Amino acid sequence: MSLPGLSAFAIFLAIAAVGFLFLILSFFLGEIFGHPDVGAHGGDLHGDIQGISVLSPRVLSVFLTAFGGFGAIAIHLGQGVGASSVVGLAGGVVFGGVIYLFARFLYGQQATSGVAVAELVGRTGQLSVAIPAGGLGQVRCALGETVVEKLARSADGGAISANSLVRIESIVGETVLVRRAE
Repeated sequence: MSLPGLSAFAIFLAIAAVGFLFLILSFFLGEIFGHPDVGAHGGDLHGDIQGISVLSPRVLSVFLTAFGGFGAIAIHLGQGVGASSVVGLAGGVVFGGVIYLFARFLYGQQATSGVAVAELVGRTGQLSVAIPAGGLGQVRCALGETVVEKLARSADGGAISANSLVRIESIVGETVLVRRAE
């Protein structure tokens, strides 16, 4: 089956061009549009927990590009449409698989320095900026190997001088409520 006026070679090239165009667009505009990986970020249907899915737009666009390119090469070398489709499918799976494995490796190498703010409650910190009566200051607190600085307000509304040791009692929005440490 073929479309009128289009050869199998042209169709395979069109598939490769669409995949390549999408790959280029996602490279330049991917961060703007932020197209997410389907099923990524924690247990999808494929059992993937590494932050990327086989249905990732980048993996799919490489698959399409390779499928069309290898299919066009097979047609050019005299293969039929069926055989060219199998060659294209094999090329797409290989190249898409390589991209998937590489991206999975990169995601696996990421480390996080994120700190759960709730972990600050009950810890002792030091005021780096004094808290005036009824006002805001700043507290510095070590959380593991990370030093966290947060806006601080006195729990009783009183003033606390800079460099005082304080205990973090609770968190209200982006501000922590502190009391002098004893």
